Amino acid sequence: MGGKKVEIKRIENKSSRQVTFSKRRNGLIEKARQLSILCESSIAVLVVSGSGKLYKSASGDNMSKIIDRYEIHHADELEALDLAEKTRNYLPLKELLEIVQSKLEESDVDNASVDTLISLEEQLETALSVTRARKTELMMGEVKSLQKTDLAEKIRNYLPHKELLEIVQSVDSLISMEEQLETALSVIRAKKTELMMEDMKSLQEREKLLIEENQILASQVGKKTFLVIEGDRGMSWENGSGNKVRETLPLLK
Repeated sequence: MGGKKVEIKRIENKSSRQVTFSKRRNGLIEKARQLSILCESSIAVLVVSGSGKLYKSASGDNMSKIIDRYEIHHADELEALDLAEKTRNYLPLKELLEIVQSKLEESDVDNASVDTLISLEEQLETALSVTRARKTELMMGEVKSLQKTDLAEKIRNYLPHKELLEIVQSVDSLISMEEQLETALSVIRAKKTELMMEDMKSLQEREKLLIEENQILASQVGKKTFLVIEGDRGMSWENGSGNKVRETLPLLK
């Protein structure tokens, strides 16, 4: 008779969980090493504990070589994942576009700070990348679909009008979205540049004002110093005159 199946579930006891994690992790790394030797293969093992600590092991080749090969073979997937990760941190495209348009139409954009405009610019750039990628995906998908059938079959059994219309409308919608995002991005960049130039001009004016104030202060200090020196000289002359022995003319005999 076969052994009873052990139910796999989370170990509640913290100490037992740590012991099991250590044993299973070492066992996994050992099995990977054996497989690498037996089958002459390169294997990388990455394990992240519940506390966030990273454990890694490589067999056959070093870790960096294995990761480089993985990135080469999955470049498109990694790019898509990176783009998806960026989009998760931002608002949906339509919602983002609505917010940007409202800011452009109202006076908010004139009151926006440079940091706010930079944040909007980054989100618009990401949204634009997503829109272009989706548009290309739809158009390439349709081309591949048409290439699968011969010309006669394309004519006889082409996509239903409704489905075809949906595809065209989807592409048109994405093109429209792309154009709106490009326009909004141009406006945001222009406003950001304008604000930065205004800030620079303001700083230059403040610098000029400070220089003028310093010159005035230096002039005033110089005048006061001159007056003090002249006053000291006057007092010295008076004191010198007072100490002199008065001479009397001899009486005429």
